[in-house]
Amino acid sequence: MNAETITQAVPAGTYEVDPVHSTVAFAVKHAGVATFRGDFESYAAHLTGGESPSLEGTVDVSSIRVADEQLKGHLLSPEFFDAGEHSELRFESNELRVADDGAVELHGTLSIAGQSREVTAGGRTAQVDSYLDGRPHIGLSLEATIDRRDFGLDWQAELPSGGEALDWQVQISVELQFVPEAE
Repeated sequence: MNAETITQAVPAGTYEVDPVHSTVAFAVKHAGVATFRGDFESYAAHLTGGESPSLEGTVDVSSIRVADEQLKGHLLSPEFFDAGEHSELRFESNELRVADDGAVELHGTLSIAGQSREVTAGGRTAQVDSYLDGRPHIGLSLEATIDRRDFGLDWQAELPSGGEALDWQVQISVELQFVPEAE
């Protein structure tokens, strides 16, 4: 990627996520026939612009949203997120680059269920210098695919007709809109 740092796309300063206009979601192939999707209601993210741009964020594991309460309980159990021991997911970037066309390449450490791994995400950024509220708004759309086994999420069930209940690959998608932090 022929990229420059996000310094040109994000002015110096610190920005906080606007949760009304943002989402943190995941998708995983279920039973080999459909894609199961879920998201999280409670999260925080901070973007720092300038010379050394960075992105960091946390997600409250217990805020997971899925269509079935029994499934939610299973996902919060020790077989998946182990929310009793690990109440949040965490991401900290160590490199954030933006190409002239707005393409983003992000490298950092993702921590899930007590396991931390380096991940790379790709996506896009956009900025409006002055929104209706008179403040700049910065958007980041990012996607990464992880192997859930790398984070100890290794629950699996064999299907009676063959195959596995849940794919190992999970796609993480975030749509983040940032505004300047309140002073």
